[in-house]
Amino acid sequence: MASKVQIYKLGIGSLFHGLSEQEKRYSHYMARAAWSGTRIILRQVSPESLAIFDFILELRRSSGGEWQQLCKSHNVPREELDSFLEFAATFLSNIGNYYGSGDQKFVPKVKLETLKAFATRSSKLLSLYDELKDSILAVPPYSLGFPSSSAQSAYYLGQLISKEEISLVTEQLDTHSIFPENTRIRKIAPGAFEVLQASVVSTQPTIPLGDPDSAAKVDLVRGDHAADLENVCRNLSKAAEYAANDTQRKFLAEYVESFQTGSLDVYRDSQRTWITDKAPKVENIFGFVEPYRDPTGIRAEFEGLVAIADPEETRLLSKLVEHSDKFIRRLPWASLENNGKGVFEKSLFEPPDFSSIHALAYCSSIIFPGINLPNYNDIRQDVGFKNVIIANRMIAESTAIQWPFVDEAEKEVFQKHKYPAYYWWVVLHELLGHGTGKMMIEEPGSKFNFDPVNPPTNPLDGKPIKIWYKPGQTWTGQFGDLATTVDECRCELVGAYLMDDPGLLALFGFTEESDITASDLTYNLYQQLGVDGLRGLSNFNIEDMKWGQAHSRGHFAMLTCLLRNGGGCIRVDHDEERKRLTVRVDRSRILSHGKKALGDMLLRLHVYRCTADVQACREYYDDLSHVDEERLKWRETVIANKPPPLLNVQANTFLEGDSVSLKEYEPTVEGIIENWYERGV
Repeated sequence: MASKVQIYKLGIGSLFHGLSEQEKRYSHYMARAAWSGTRIILRQVSPESLAIFDFILELRRSSGGEWQQLCKSHNVPREELDSFLEFAATFLSNIGNYYGSGDQKFVPKVKLETLKAFATRSSKLLSLYDELKDSILAVPPYSLGFPSSSAQSAYYLGQLISKEEISLVTEQLDTHSIFPENTRIRKIAPGAFEVLQASVVSTQPTIPLGDPDSAAKVDLVRGDHAADLENVCRNLSKAAEYAANDTQRKFLAEYVESFQTGSLDVYRDSQRTWITDKAPKVENIFGFVEPYRDPTGIRAEFEGLVAIADPEETRLLSKLVEHSDKFIRRLPWASLENNGKGVFEKSLFEPPDFSSIHALAYCSSIIFPGINLPNYNDIRQDVGFKNVIIANRMIAESTAIQWPFVDEAEKEVFQKHKYPAYYWWVVLHELLGHGTGKMMIEEPGSKFNFDPVNPPTNPLDGKPIKIWYKPGQTWTGQFGDLATTVDECRCELVGAYLMDDPGLLALFGFTEESDITASDLTYNLYQQLGVDGLRGLSNFNIEDMKWGQAHSRGHFAMLTCLLRNGGGCIRVDHDEERKRLTVRVDRSRILSHGKKALGDMLLRLHVYRCTADVQACREYYDDLSHVDEERLKWRETVIANKPPPLLNVQANTFLEGDSVSLKEYEPTVEGIIENWYERGV
């Protein structure tokens, strides 16, 4: 792992102190529910993560936080202690020993003898040391991925499982209408599998999922993560006592029922209810939400987010929401049909709840800058969705050490313009990226959401579409490992495509007369497209030649598109000897060449997604995200220039008599360990 780290503080004090006592109690119990999911995430990351987590916290308890005393009492060099503390802080920030962004394994730069010396402080530490000693320093595995000699996945336990066997089990789940998001698979013998379903309720004996036509014997085992989900439910139930309205009480009850029973039908109901809780003072996200880390792209990691809305920042976002329809009509698939939006767009863009929020508790392996939920496309099309921008995360990141891929003469201006360009790019990504698109769907009983007699014309070939989603098929189910990366790439493209629109930029306060001009912002965005494309290579795993992060693959594909089809809008200079990469953008070619290249790519991904054209999408996207010999050399330079990893330190709340107090911590490695220790999870 890196020899030093960057630490940012998710500050929340001023907004928290502005809450009423009822709101503080609600946020306290919601935060406790979020952090109660920590051990679920650890169990989903790697077999050794739980033991490492407990080792770090037990070492803090046994030392009383007097870290420097460990050097004297165990004859450990100061550098060894510092390396361990950096590892501990990195582990806690990522909730596991694999980076949340990129999924590569990181190991402490310490000797095993040092860990063994620390373990002598208590019998619990010695027991934990025995559990982790063979795995904490072991490489391979290098990354998360399909179980193999170079990768591992805690979603697939027991004996080594093949992709074909995973597909057989998934087919049986489909047959029994069991959603996979909150499951893991354990192979217990050749042809025999257990599906572990997250729930408080456990099943003994197991429930056979019989299918005489299947080559796999599959049993359902309820009760995965049972104790942790029970803690989550207990805190959610306490939070309900202080909820602001009946809608909040309803989705909290649905969360609890879903987590208790494992029913994702009930969880889907909770999302329908949650969408209708408009502009809450205290926002939340709970559940098995994002499937980024599952190599098949369907099983999801638990997360809990509790955040406080900033009304002033939210008012600014509302201006964009009000004008959304106008800008949707400027996207590449817009045509005369459907009131100028085209056939591959919903007739009615239901203005979503769009809030700028500051995280109070964000229990996740990765802190996203923006979120658009729910991930269920039928709910999004029929009911709607919510957008949130995690403002204190974005503010903190804007001060971080940057990847040095712009010309030295432009670095100061690049840094000055980066935050506003990045902020509004994320806003557009969430609202008009995730918020757009109409899937062509056939439902049971020969019901269609389009005219099957006169199907829509495919703008890519001018012919009627021949492919669509058949009954029971979903976006993630059909596109599998492509689903998340293609959708994130498509949404990034939407934001980038619109970031030169004068009317839209004027809404944000950027004109040719403003301090940072509209054209400056667009230019910076194209610089970021180049930098992010190069940065993405750091998350390409050369051991198995696979991408380790959905967004990174998308950014690299976008850069490839611009280099191939952008007519010189962007170029990359590589000084291999001096290990330097420089992105150069030609302002004069952004509108004439760059925008067209991005628009063509965006149209293709959008149409493939809307029409379930998996084969064409895979061929196109695999080609754009292919890392050839030259790009592998770029990757070496990228790795050589990699800035220190970004870690976060978050606040804790405590119930003291009739009031709730907030404690914030110093942005240091010791501060990170202390905030987790005092969290008591």
